Amino acid sequence: MLRFAPSPTGDMHIGNLRVAIFNYIVSKQRNEELIVRIEDTDKERNIEGKDKEILDVLALFGIEYSQVLYQSENARFHTAMALQLIHNKKAFSCFCSSEWLDKKRNEAKEDKNPYRYDDACRNLPDELVIDNMNPFTIRIKKPDETIVIKDYIKGSVSFEPKDVDSFIIMRQDKTPTYNFACAVDDMLSDISLVIRGEDHMSNTPKQALIRNSLGYEKEIEYAHLPIILNDSGKKMSKRDDASSVKWLLEEGYLPDAIANYLILIGNKPPKEIFDIKEAIDWFDLEKISKSPARFDIDMLKHINREHLKNLDAKELSRYVGFADNEIGELARVYLEEAGTTKELRSKIEPIFADKIIPEEFSASAKIMIETIKSAPYFEEYNDFKNHIMKESGLKGKDFFKPLRFILTGAGNGPDVAEIYKYLKNYIGEIVK
Repeated sequence: MLRFAPSPTGDMHIGNLRVAIFNYIVSKQRNEELIVRIEDTDKERNIEGKDKEILDVLALFGIEYSQVLYQSENARFHTAMALQLIHNKKAFSCFCSSEWLDKKRNEAKEDKNPYRYDDACRNLPDELVIDNMNPFTIRIKKPDETIVIKDYIKGSVSFEPKDVDSFIIMRQDKTPTYNFACAVDDMLSDISLVIRGEDHMSNTPKQALIRNSLGYEKEIEYAHLPIILNDSGKKMSKRDDASSVKWLLEEGYLPDAIANYLILIGNKPPKEIFDIKEAIDWFDLEKISKSPARFDIDMLKHINREHLKNLDAKELSRYVGFADNEIGELARVYLEEAGTTKELRSKIEPIFADKIIPEEFSASAKIMIETIKSAPYFEEYNDFKNHIMKESGLKGKDFFKPLRFILTGAGNGPDVAEIYKYLKNYIGEIVK
């Protein structure tokens, strides 16, 4: 199987969504199941309802999975595996206090060395362990050999024994640490390939060590995706609005367009505009760039505009509050100057709202409104224009400027003749 393993600790980040999309595509290519594993063992950081939000986002993007698992439900397996490691002398009880460990960390920092646990408790005699009433953690014994990982993007990656210390697998409260729970759960679910962000690369040798120490012989493959950078060339964080999937959706970016863009960056697809289903035919993990991908909101807007253009008129109209082909075609006209559904609504809503006419055109506008109200229906714009011009006596700037404000609620925009084509059946409602 493959797995998407988010934590219910906040809004979904675009990096997490990208991981979910890639897992979905590869699961379809390999004809293997995709599971969603909610990693909820860190009770203090969990936010109620975030697990449902995650599943709602996956549904919105058409990401199918076979089942949802909660990591906390595997607690008995985490405990059993920890006991097995102690029984097999692959792990040990550590009685070092937090204060003592902090002291050691600070000393390493002052010496400008990376901190590594010094194995102070690794070889304690059994009688000292049994008789010790102090709180303790459980640590796995550090590796003796090089750990080699096969990565579809990074290639073969080696971790020397000095790079991995005897790290904690069970806390003092006997809850599993992230790496231990993750490694055990991947074994339980028979995971074949782990696709995740490269910020997890430091976790990979730890999880491999856990599996090796438990005698798990299956080799799990990896694909660590390069991070996504913001406009400043730094890793996108929660401070970047565009990092939040929720924010992008609220701004009016379509799920298909967001997915299109996240597959596109750091990749060389056969065409620029596509959906997830099409990507299944040509997507190749090994062709993902090793370099970080820069998030370009203008490029996303361009892709979003193209997806909006591809919608049929009635569906497009729904994004601006209608279910009408003509309003959909009108919205398509405005796509020349709008790239999101939010921007489109800001163009369409003023057409049907109370108009604010600049003072210099207010007198002309009053005359024109009365003239339009008493005018017959005209199929063609030129016939409508000529009739209103003749009946009102207005011309030039005193005619065209008020007409634009009355019909669109704006001083500038697309050609009025083009707009009239789709508004002619609404003229009475617009000028009422």
